[in-house]
Amino acid sequence: MSASIDTLPPSLGPWQLAWQRFRRHRLGFYSLIIFLTLFVLSLGAELLSNDKPLLAHYQGQTFVPLLHNPPETAFGGDFETPTDFLDPFIQRQFEQPGNWALFAPNRYHHSTINYFAPEPHPSPPSAQNWLGTDDRGRDVAARLLYGFRLSVLFALALTAVGVLLGVLAGAVQGYYGGRVDLVGQRFIEVWGSMPELYLLIIFSALFEPGILVLLILLSLFGWMGLSDYVRAEFLRNRQLDYVRAARALGLSNWQIIRRHILPNSLTPVVTFLPFRMSAAIMALTALDFLGLGVPPGTPSLGELLAQGKNNIDAWWISLSTFAVLVITLLLLTFMGDALRDALDPRKVQR
Repeated sequence: MSASIDTLPPSLGPWQLAWQRFRRHRLGFYSLIIFLTLFVLSLGAELLSNDKPLLAHYQGQTFVPLLHNPPETAFGGDFETPTDFLDPFIQRQFEQPGNWALFAPNRYHHSTINYFAPEPHPSPPSAQNWLGTDDRGRDVAARLLYGFRLSVLFALALTAVGVLLGVLAGAVQGYYGGRVDLVGQRFIEVWGSMPELYLLIIFSALFEPGILVLLILLSLFGWMGLSDYVRAEFLRNRQLDYVRAARALGLSNWQIIRRHILPNSLTPVVTFLPFRMSAAIMALTALDFLGLGVPPGTPSLGELLAQGKNNIDAWWISLSTFAVLVITLLLLTFMGDALRDALDPRKVQR
């Protein structure tokens, strides 16, 4: 009897079962793999798209221009200015025997302006600029790579802050109920009725545009949607027997919330994450398109869309930016749908 019991497979927890159901959702699972791959690649954007060599060897000396760009005089130039490795003279220097330079696959940084380009800007896609250049002569592929990284990092930060505030507010309202819940709901109604766009316009006029200011302003309004879901879960779970048993054992309110109710109320939080990230990316793109987002010169999908609008003939700017934005939002949407199905107890897949 004991031998047969030992051969039984170990039981899986609810989160392990949810992960198995998520993996069975092929569209959502492969969307997660693709999104993580693109995000990890974007984190190393400096190694994939840069106008400075990763390594350079000149007349017996080895340089790392990616970390410290030496002056032109180090490579036979006449000036003590930082080396422009797109300069034909510098390129000829490294073509000499014994000299070499290891460049990134795309030889342009998001801020690089090629002053030696053979065509006026914006120029169409070519072997030198895979997706063309914008109206300032900057490489569109590099701008998209760095802009994608900025959008995802901003979305992650905004989602993290929104989840923290939303879970905290919803947990307090749902657990204590009564007057606490009543006051909290009235505050959310008043705060949610404030015109967010007008406040953003006012603050953009008072403060210098920046990611931190934008993150703070959007975080002030981005937590209310999630707090309602968490509040509803806490209102439901606090009446269950396991919570009453925990109170009877003398556990504090914080212990009951953290150990018992919160783990059983995380389903809407986890399902909320991909859709919240999509909303954050769209918010940043829209504000940058209107000129209310990141400072000028910062790589941004919204800024590229604005350039595409101002340069209708340069179709490659709008088309490539729109493709990156659509693919990103589709991947997040597919991930959210898969999470929703995996965490829905009514859709248990065999």
